[in-house]
Amino acid sequence: MNLLIDIGNSGAKVAIADKGRFLTMKHYNKLTFEALLPFLEQYCPEAAICSSVADENDQSAICKMLGKYVKKIIPFNHTTPVPIKNCYATPETLGIDRLAAAVGANHLFPATDCLIFDCGTALTIDILSRNGEFLGGNISPGMQTRFKALNTFTAKLPLEDIAENVPLMGTTTTTAIQAGVFHGLSYEIETYINKNPHCTIIFSGGDALFFVRNIKKSIFVVCNLVLIGLNQVINNVYRL
Repeated sequence: MNLLIDIGNSGAKVAIADKGRFLTMKHYNKLTFEALLPFLEQYCPEAAICSSVADENDQSAICKMLGKYVKKIIPFNHTTPVPIKNCYATPETLGIDRLAAAVGANHLFPATDCLIFDCGTALTIDILSRNGEFLGGNISPGMQTRFKALNTFTAKLPLEDIAENVPLMGTTTTTAIQAGVFHGLSYEIETYINKNPHCTIIFSGGDALFFVRNIKKSIFVVCNLVLIGLNQVINNVYRL
């Protein structure tokens, strides 16, 4: 069994995987070692991997504490062997979650050109070639980041959140902000899709479901794409 830890900008996911199948998974706003103990005591994982786009010290501390319970531990970074080719010009600056997502896409859709959207604090748009090459991509502010930016950097605009039914054009300040953020992101996403008609489209991330219903092309929603990738990294390193 593998213990998978994915620490993002706004929370963390922890999962136990056994032979490619998730047995349990939980989300935490702030991950503590005490939260990991039930996973360790109940499942006794053979190997563990920790990916973090936040504080590297947190990753190091967690891996050090895991050493008392797990024999095989991977602090996932740009030097970790992965089953795809990383063509990023500055691999040390690449968000490790983006690389893990590409590994997950390669596992789920082998020999396929993939366009990967991760809709979270940031919107990342990445390309994986059919030859298993991570070719890079773009980074844009995510939905909640845009709402917060409008509130923070203006004098009077309130902090809003997404609504269930967003109009095309707002008729109040609230709906104007909601429509501007939502449709701005939607048009951005649709442009990338139209520019890459040969790609399989994959959506992941906490805000993915807000956008998929507006996409006219066939797409795949894989909410745990990063965790799938992390599990493949463990299996690649240790040949499990």
